Amino acid sequence: MYRKIEQLPTPPDNFEFPSEGKLSPDNRWVIMANLIRWSEFEEEYAQNFIIKEKLGTSDRETVEQIKENPYLQYFLGLSGYSNEAPFEASMLVHFRARNGKTALFLGQ
Repeated sequence: MYRKIEQLPTPPDNFEFPSEGKLSPDNRWVIMANLIRWSEFEEEYAQNFIIKEKLGTSDRETVEQIKENPYLQYFLGLSGYSNEAPFEASMLVHFRARNGKTALFLGQ
């Protein structure tokens, strides 16, 4: 007879990062970060739009994805992982107004 065993979730402090805290060079965001010619675009804006368009997410979801994903933070050029949002979702509206959609379709 099957008996359900109650298992508590792993506390975040005990969660093991798969590659001993190192990012995999085979990850799609690491590869893309190294392929894009960033000098052609304003770095402050282009990476955020690439993430938003690639994932097909809303402004708010884009910020949440960045906050939760160390690969996306690497892609943005951050030097280490932070569980804090790097910017407010409303800033994407401002970025779009300033830059249009020219930075959205890199590599396509």
